[in-house]
Amino acid sequence: MNPDPITLVISELVEPSQIQAYEAWSKGFNQAARQYEGFMGVDVIRPREHAYPEYVVIVKFDSYRHLRDWWTSPTFQHWMEKGRDFVIDRTQQQHGGVELWYSLPPNASQKLPETAYYKKVILGVLAVYPLILLANALLGPILSPLPPLLGLLISVTFVSALLTYPVMPWLTQLLGFWLYPSSCRRSRRRKKGEGSQKPRVRS
Repeated sequence: MNPDPITLVISELVEPSQIQAYEAWSKGFNQAARQYEGFMGVDVIRPREHAYPEYVVIVKFDSYRHLRDWWTSPTFQHWMEKGRDFVIDRTQQQHGGVELWYSLPPNASQKLPETAYYKKVILGVLAVYPLILLANALLGPILSPLPPLLGLLISVTFVSALLTYPVMPWLTQLLGFWLYPSSCRRSRRRKKGEGSQKPRVRS
């Protein structure tokens, strides 16, 4: 019963001829999720290549309990069943804690290893410390006349907004090789293998 924010990452390989229908389905799916308590947002990473249309849907809730309420609801099951006609393959993962802010590596459809605790701490310090200094420099003169608790609330809101986007997504992409070393190595080997394949010549 993790009380921390948590995400459900759904990776779906869509039938190329059904992309428009899938786009319409995903809008309804996302709108249905918004109706549930604890919903924090949804991001859709669209495919870069039409020949391999893999979509990644990242749904964020404020706690595991609220995610479970939606995940086990008839509404969720209805939309999952409705999307079967458009999807060739589907995988699901859950990520909690600070990984709510993470930007996933390119092979997000694969099962990711748990990031080491000390790496999460270091990543948090690298992201939060400069933002606190920035908040003090920019907001300090403005907030000083206000009550301390109100000034702190505004400062924390400022830091949290920048932490969510763009600082944490950018920082995790920059340090992805360190956060997910095995995942990045697999991605490099796969690309190297694809590049070494000789094109077939048809007679």
